[in-house]
Amino acid sequence: MVFKVLVVDDSTFYRRRVREILNEDRELEVVGEARNGQDAIDKIMALSPDVVTMDVEMPIMDGISAVKAIMEKKPLPILMFSSLTHHGAQATLDALEAGAIDFLPKNFEDIAEDRREAALQLRTKVRLIARRGTGIQRPSLSSLRTSPAMPAGAPKPKFFRSSSLLAGRAESTTQPTVSKVVASGKNYKCLAIGASTGGPVALQQVLSKIPANFAYPIFLVQHMPGTFTQAFAQRLNSHCKFPVKEAEQGDIAKPGHAYLAPGGKQMIMEGMGNQIRIVVTDAHQSDKVSYKPSVDLTFESLLSVYGGDVLGVILTGMGADGKEGCRKLKEKGATIWAQDKATCVVYGMPQAVAAANIAEKNIPLNDIADCILTEMGSR
Repeated sequence: MVFKVLVVDDSTFYRRRVREILNEDRELEVVGEARNGQDAIDKIMALSPDVVTMDVEMPIMDGISAVKAIMEKKPLPILMFSSLTHHGAQATLDALEAGAIDFLPKNFEDIAEDRREAALQLRTKVRLIARRGTGIQRPSLSSLRTSPAMPAGAPKPKFFRSSSLLAGRAESTTQPTVSKVVASGKNYKCLAIGASTGGPVALQQVLSKIPANFAYPIFLVQHMPGTFTQAFAQRLNSHCKFPVKEAEQGDIAKPGHAYLAPGGKQMIMEGMGNQIRIVVTDAHQSDKVSYKPSVDLTFESLLSVYGGDVLGVILTGMGADGKEGCRKLKEKGATIWAQDKATCVVYGMPQAVAAANIAEKNIPLNDIADCILTEMGSR
């Protein structure tokens, strides 16, 4: 099957470059280009593309407004192109809330230092979200609200690869899909959640349902560029009933607080008892880790401080990051859950833990928060 693509950008040069890259994939065909959001809506109605790539900043109608209009008129999978600036981060998060599925930095050098690798990632992302189509049970936008803009001033880091080039293995799973759980009675010391593609909206939906009196620290790993994680943490903080922050070196994990791993770095826990300290380490390209931050590394570090007293949840995302970390946690008695296929933007990371019989349950996105509260309780 060949997926039809519409490329939307106000730059003729950029549209031509994206067209050339995508047309190198036998499963993709660029059937049209649009100069702005209004032009995109007109071209969508005329050409019926399967997937759209969309710039954020354009004249006449910007990308965020265009995404909202497209989701109302003719919903399609949309991949946003964004600058790696604080303003770009905020705008991209707005676009994801409006209905866009994923994003990539507009500057290819921020995707990967090798332009061939950057082009491969672009083709892969477009192909995967085109395959997924619009049959995703997405959260209601009425439950999502906009947070205030974040202050500028931080340096621009490189965008480290946020996902592998695979969407997960195709094995069937034996774990049931459930909407409710019966509390196991297990003792817990923390909640850990990993996500990639589709994760920002999914995390927001799950965490916004957790009450302020939640009795455990929450550790979050979302594949995201470094300039985005502070903006995302602030957005989550504005939606949640408990404090959410981008993790910093030396933070002491507190009950009822959430810590988001900084993009381009790793978040590791060390210590014991009530003095669990967060270590934020620089991520160098020489590291033998494809993800920065890495769900595997963060989850594995939980073993040394919490043992198996962990509830680990893997949400939507490409690749298999989190699989080995979850495996090691489960071997020590941790509970592992995965988001179910029907509600995932990309069923890769959850499928990896489900297919390996690591996840005990597959749970629809809308029900994950309630299941967490049933299993872990709150005070």
